[in-house]
Amino acid sequence: MGIREFPNGSARGKAATGMRRSPDVSPRRLSDISPQLRQLKYLVVDEAIKEDLKWSRSVEDLTSASVGLTSIEERILRITGYYGYQPWAASYKRDERSRESPAPAEAQMQAGAEGGGRVSRCCWKCSVTQLKKIFWGVAVVLGVCSSWSGSTQLAKLTFKKFDAPFTLTWFATNWNFLFFPLYYLGHVFKSAEKQSPKQRYRECCRFFGDNGLTLKVFFTKAAPFGVLWTLTNYLYLHAIKKINTTDVSVLFCCNKAFVFLLSWIVLRDRFMGVRIVAAIFAIAGIVMMTYADGFHSHSVIGIALVVGSASMSALYKVLFKLLLGSAKFGEAALFLSVLAVFNVLFVTCIPVILYFTKVEYWSSFDIIPWGNLCGFSILLLTFNILLNFGIAITYPTLISLGIVLSVPVNAVVDHYTSEIVFNSVRVIAIIIIGLGFLLLLLPEEWDVWVIKLLTRLKVRKKEEIPEGNGDIASGLPNKSRRTRPSMSSFAH
Repeated sequence: MGIREFPNGSARGKAATGMRRSPDVSPRRLSDISPQLRQLKYLVVDEAIKEDLKWSRSVEDLTSASVGLTSIEERILRITGYYGYQPWAASYKRDERSRESPAPAEAQMQAGAEGGGRVSRCCWKCSVTQLKKIFWGVAVVLGVCSSWSGSTQLAKLTFKKFDAPFTLTWFATNWNFLFFPLYYLGHVFKSAEKQSPKQRYRECCRFFGDNGLTLKVFFTKAAPFGVLWTLTNYLYLHAIKKINTTDVSVLFCCNKAFVFLLSWIVLRDRFMGVRIVAAIFAIAGIVMMTYADGFHSHSVIGIALVVGSASMSALYKVLFKLLLGSAKFGEAALFLSVLAVFNVLFVTCIPVILYFTKVEYWSSFDIIPWGNLCGFSILLLTFNILLNFGIAITYPTLISLGIVLSVPVNAVVDHYTSEIVFNSVRVIAIIIIGLGFLLLLLPEEWDVWVIKLLTRLKVRKKEEIPEGNGDIASGLPNKSRRTRPSMSSFAH
């Protein structure tokens, strides 16, 4: 239909129609229709007939052939009608397939609905997770604040009956041995793959090296940290004897500034101007705190002891990161338990020497306030557990807030239990050190976040301004249109 052949077109047309087969049969190879392929160059489509039959199914396939079909074979078969090829049958199959399969827009809508549902579920899960972290963070902050301030106040109370800060340090450090057993109990209750204590111990010992916890590793990697741990706690407790607990707790917050300075020098950490400002605040607070009570011997010695304790704590953290890197929970628990072993083996002799030299002397063991000693040790153990393992359930920044919040708690207690004077210099020093501590809690990319926030605010302002201008601008053409007739009247 609609095809004219120049030489002997009728005979060839009959031959072509005589070769028709059932519509279900398709040609197997192009060599079977090689005579028809030779005559394709003589085939011409009449434009008039093509216009008349434009809406028929056969001509639809002819026009689609001119646009570009999927294969040359299909073009040939559509023109010649060989083997009973009916193009409308293929188009009918395509219509059926299109009916069976949803439209692209519908598929996109369905996929969008499913994706939106997934996103909403993910957002809900994320919000619930964040709420849980914040809730646990508040609980950890309260725990850190109460345990740190409670241990400080209890140590001050203990020294009224038992004046032996080094012995108290040794006694409290021995409780670190409970870290790994407590961790293993948590592993048994929470982990799906339970291991025996020996297996868990061997796995955690890989933290010290391929050979595990050897004697060489014990003296080179554990012993120095045991010394730093003992010095940090002893200097802190000895300072409590000299000055009030408020000054001790606020001055110990300077250890975070010392950590930054040592990390910048030793570990080559990123330089941040805001942290340099925080370090300056810490130093200024120390000087002002010294000036608050005047340069008396007790206050100066007490402040020096606290600053030394903060420095030892900062050195402990920086050396740990330098020599051992980051530790998992089990590895950290084993390390702290190893420090207790070092304390029992090599530090026990020092309290004995201090006792016999009557530096830290008590007449009988009956006068020792064992309740205060055990209470201080439990509170200090709780503080260290929350400080080291609290990041498993909340953000590290919230944990650090518990330390600085202990300062007002100690101030309130000192106000009612001691003769502390909160003059203007002391209050300013406390505020400056606390501000420096809070500046050190800022993340490394805080400036990027601030810039993004400012750019968003600027974009919102720019979006609001064009809306107002749009109303004014929409009114101006109307006024001009109204005034145009009067202009034309003047022209006429």
